[in-house]
Amino acid sequence: MKSTIKENPLGTEPITKLILKFAIPSVLALVVNAIYNIVDQIYIGHFIGTTAMAATNVAFPLTPIGTAIALLFGIGGSSNYNLALGRKEKNIANDIANTSFGMLVYLGLILGILAFVFEIPMLNFFGTTPEINVYAIPYTRLIALGLPFFVFSTGAATLCRADGSPNFAMVAMLVGAIFNFIGNPIFLLVFNMGITGIALSTMIGQILSALVLLYYFIYKRKNMDINLTCLRPLMKYQRAIIGLGIASFFNQSALTVVQIVMNNSLVYWGSQSIYGSEIPIAVVGAVSKLNVIFMAFAIGIAQGSQPIYGYNYGAKKFDRVEETLRKAVISVLIISFIFFALFQLIPRQIITIFGQGDELYFSFAIRFLRIYMFLTLVNGLLPVCANFYTSIGKAIIGLWVSLTRQIIFLVPLILILPRFFNIDGLIYAGVIADFMAFLLTVYFLVREWRLLRHLQQEVNNEKIILNN
Repeated sequence: MKSTIKENPLGTEPITKLILKFAIPSVLALVVNAIYNIVDQIYIGHFIGTTAMAATNVAFPLTPIGTAIALLFGIGGSSNYNLALGRKEKNIANDIANTSFGMLVYLGLILGILAFVFEIPMLNFFGTTPEINVYAIPYTRLIALGLPFFVFSTGAATLCRADGSPNFAMVAMLVGAIFNFIGNPIFLLVFNMGITGIALSTMIGQILSALVLLYYFIYKRKNMDINLTCLRPLMKYQRAIIGLGIASFFNQSALTVVQIVMNNSLVYWGSQSIYGSEIPIAVVGAVSKLNVIFMAFAIGIAQGSQPIYGYNYGAKKFDRVEETLRKAVISVLIISFIFFALFQLIPRQIITIFGQGDELYFSFAIRFLRIYMFLTLVNGLLPVCANFYTSIGKAIIGLWVSLTRQIIFLVPLILILPRFFNIDGLIYAGVIADFMAFLLTVYFLVREWRLLRHLQQEVNNEKIILNN
């Protein structure tokens, strides 16, 4: 009797169509997420000043910390969910989704409380100065209150995409961003609330995004059955979720470590240069947010490909996995070239978006942007490679790839090079770390391509034997 079970579109639809369907909303959602901080920086740079810009950079590590927790259970949960669906284990898939959902709620609350209670020692650890604290303290206080909603919305958007609703995930993030665009000038210029108004606008936007996603899982979900069992996360699935989310977690955590080490190094070596401490911190804050925008495209393509990798790998359709990886790499390389050209050809115009400064400010900013971001040309390959390994259940390799650039290469270079080249050492640390990470990423990608083709050949041979 012929089966009436309908095949999941992830296993049948053309790969290009699937990548566009999942990656475009994912990219837009991540770009919107990045814009939260960038819009703050733009208004602050134009209407408050350079020291206030430095304050957002000092508080910035809270963003990758929150994102790390969100992706630990968002990526980890959605990867396991899609692998289980590929194996036709729907009940297990739903238990995994509920466990991820609950952990996002609990850990977001814990992070927000800790950031609010320990705000002052946290800012000191992040590399603030007394001058910067005038702005950093009121800004960070409200950002901490919004952290539970930020963690939930970032992780839940990933689960929403895994449920086959990438467009809804995008809309949820857009709702918060649109409010932030509108709220920033109102709170800053109309109500004259200064940097507190900027943070308040961001916090309300994050709350709105979280509420829209909560509405989805209550009323609009497709296959993912989120219910009250999410309030009691199942320990037996947490290990599997963490196993596949750990690479994304450490990648974001590594960004936090780099930001903290860089901020403290900028304070020390900047004070010994003609630029002082505030200019380098403000510049690096602006460039870091530009990098977040670029990486949003690369990570968005990587995350958008994740359900396709996971389902087809679980279903042993390795040729579709290989095709998805190849097209994801090509897409990221094209986008990387565009950003590389912009950073090299019009650096002053780009920096001007974040506010005005004197010629000393622009001389450092232009030089830092061109050199530090020189290997933007190939940097997008790293998240594609790391996310791919996570999606197919090889979390250790994904973790290794994630940690190479930030922790293994960049942090030591930030600590060592300035001892020989002063603040110039901080400028060159990024491009050297990028090149070393690129070589390692290429090695892993080439190796996995060969393995996928070998696995597909084995599947083809098994089919021939069965047919005979």
